Amino acid sequence: MRNNYVIEEGKMINQKIHFTLKTTPNSSWKPAGRVITDSDDLAFIYTIDENDAFSYLVFKQPLWNSLVAVIESETDPVVVVEDQQIVLTGFFDEIQSLIYNIEGNSNYGDTFVTAVENVFAAILEEA
Repeated sequence: MRNNYVIEEGKMINQKIHFTLKTTPNSSWKPAGRVITDSDDLAFIYTIDENDAFSYLVFKQPLWNSLVAVIESETDPVVVVEDQQIVLTGFFDEIQSLIYNIEGNSNYGDTFVTAVENVFAAILEEA
């Protein structure tokens, strides 16, 4: 069964973005290293391996400025779950590639593309 865990907060600590997960997973999980989109819900999703199935860490639009900071820092962020800090391996490379792929790509839907182009404008200008 796939679970969706919504990331509530992101902040820079010691040159690395730390995301806070308010809901504690019922089981152990590990990073799966892939970022996908939910263009209908204006969200980026990081996949995790949970009990031999994929579940999602969901980054909705209010957190996108933290995703900009991830790209600017060029490091994978961590997610804080209770007292653990888990590195989201591959996140930086995946989100950066995805942002460049979304720019001007109507396959993601006009609303999503426009939102991405606005929030990530500084990143896209550097390319």
